[in-house]
Amino acid sequence: MSENIILGANQYGKAEVHMVTVERDGDVHRITDVLVGITLSGDLADVHTSGDNANVLTTDAQKNTVFAFAKLQPVGAIEDFALRLARHFVSEFEPIKRARVKIQAFGWDRLSVAGEPHDHAFASAGAEERVTIVVCDADGHGVSEYVVSGVQGLVLLKSTGSEFTGYIKDRYTTLPETTDRILATAVSARWRHSQTTGIDWNASFDAARTAMI
Repeated sequence: MSENIILGANQYGKAEVHMVTVERDGDVHRITDVLVGITLSGDLADVHTSGDNANVLTTDAQKNTVFAFAKLQPVGAIEDFALRLARHFVSEFEPIKRARVKIQAFGWDRLSVAGEPHDHAFASAGAEERVTIVVCDADGHGVSEYVVSGVQGLVLLKSTGSEFTGYIKDRYTTLPETTDRILATAVSARWRHSQTTGIDWNASFDAARTAMI
């Protein structure tokens, strides 16, 4: 039976590489707190069918690459960092034809002391996360790539000014209509960029988040 089995699309990688970096600009520090996931695919059939690991970049090396790239230069916008990683994996290793890098960024707010921002004291910004997914694909005709940005866990609430009326009513409907209620929701959103170069990723994210709110 084994000769009739055809290996389909496959991938492997390193999930949940948690990295915290502290940038020190004199006495003023900045925190970057990210969770990085890497998925690679390409000429890997022998890995699964015969146990030949000749084309495998170890997940440990993938993890170490994340830390090494952050040490080489500041992480910056997570879209930029994900692009640098994805491009590296596809260009550096011939068997790897496609790299997908997902990054979740956790916010830290600078504390204030006596009304002044503290140089190196922070508090967690809560459940909201900035996210990005970058795909770099070498398809034989060159390399194509795309960037998706987004947000998750953005919790919003209005204590009044919302209503719920005009909905379908049948014999099972017991909910009364109301013209004044609380509106609360957790927003998760994604948007795909039309290009991957020449973008101020931080300004783009801030504008999109502001528009949604």
